[in-house]
Amino acid sequence: MLFANCSSWAVRGPFAAVIIGLLAGCAGSPSRTLSVDGETFDLTNLDQQRASVVMAALSQVGTPYVYGGSDPSEGLDCSGLTQFAHAAAGLSIPRISTDQRAAARPVRLRPAPGDLVFFRTGPGQYHVGVMVDRDRFVHASTSKRHVRLSRLSRDYWRARYLGAGTYL
Repeated sequence: MLFANCSSWAVRGPFAAVIIGLLAGCAGSPSRTLSVDGETFDLTNLDQQRASVVMAALSQVGTPYVYGGSDPSEGLDCSGLTQFAHAAAGLSIPRISTDQRAAARPVRLRPAPGDLVFFRTGPGQYHVGVMVDRDRFVHASTSKRHVRLSRLSRDYWRARYLGAGTYL
């Protein structure tokens, strides 16, 4: 369920992206916050394109993980999520995580909200997510079987981190 008053949003469920798109006019208001599963994200200082990528990614928290999935109504995989979030901001990016990494502009410093973070999760297995603040990122988790929030600072992700890239 989504609640909005142009200054504070709460998003739950895979259909929230449609509503967020309809409420995009709120994105220009001076105070923008987004709440997902009890966590609040302040998007006030983000430009509109970054905020759109972050909002679209966060709107998919709880969406089922489906290998090869690129449609939120059916389920998403990691690169389908990142492609969907960028499309919501009017950007076209490659479909596969390794192609997304190769085509993105490398981020040398700490990744910002909207930037992509890349991981090697096993031999020949790669993963991608969207940063939503300085530590948390949204990704389609194979182990948890849904789109979720995780922390880049966790040992598991730090050990597998390849770097960050951006299309913004």
